[in-house]
Amino acid sequence: MHPLEHLRHVAALDGADPAELAREAAASLAEVAAEGGGGLVPACRRLVERHPANGPLWWLSARLLASPEPYGTARESAVALAHDPTAARLADGLPEDAVVLTVGWPDQVAEALRRRGDVEVLVADSGGDGSALARALDRAGSVVSLVPDRGIGAAAALAGMVVVEASLAGPGGMLAAPGSYAAAAVAARLGVPVWAVAGVGRVLPASIWDAALARLDGCGLEPWDRATELVPVELVAEVVTPAGIVGTDALCEPSCPAAPELTRQ
Repeated sequence: MHPLEHLRHVAALDGADPAELAREAAASLAEVAAEGGGGLVPACRRLVERHPANGPLWWLSARLLASPEPYGTARESAVALAHDPTAARLADGLPEDAVVLTVGWPDQVAEALRRRGDVEVLVADSGGDGSALARALDRAGSVVSLVPDRGIGAAAALAGMVVVEASLAGPGGMLAAPGSYAAAAVAARLGVPVWAVAGVGRVLPASIWDAALARLDGCGLEPWDRATELVPVELVAEVVTPAGIVGTDALCEPSCPAAPELTRQ
């Protein structure tokens, strides 16, 4: 398949794990960069316009556009995404016998919970995504309960901690699965710790954070109909990153350049 044809295929995908989508795009973007001719900028712009809440796609695109050797940078970026240690950092940091509430099917959180197996998990359904995770964790031997959307607040009040995975994060907070805001808000109000999980490519510069929010606001959908929602930084106690569990200042430490070519209207 021609690289541009493959990128059109990637742009059309919905519901995929953000890191997997970025890894899918990396090889084709590398080929576009190797061909020259100025095709890299429009290719990157099309991807982030189609997936404005996908942090790893913004991160990958920004790194390529700022690199003197984008072909090599694309391959390095794909490796970094494939070997992201964030799930392991979360698994190591979860307290023993914790009761953890998570929302939907966050891939890195799911991997950490599967590794641990000794924590009780409450999975908020988030429009149906959580039911599949609950079944998978049950098969893996975890103690798990599926929480319907209407019960997210009650579950947050009963949980020992809320763990929310960012698809994209920045100085103002993070974008996460629908229901995450309610879970985090109730938990923070009651003093239940809220951890944000922000793996490779998720923490972005302020200019990209603002551009992503603007694109979501301009998508034509009401906030309650979108596939992602904003969780303000004020609700978060800790951030789980590839480097470990740190404070919320980490959301102001971007992992890629600003790349004005991506945010220019």
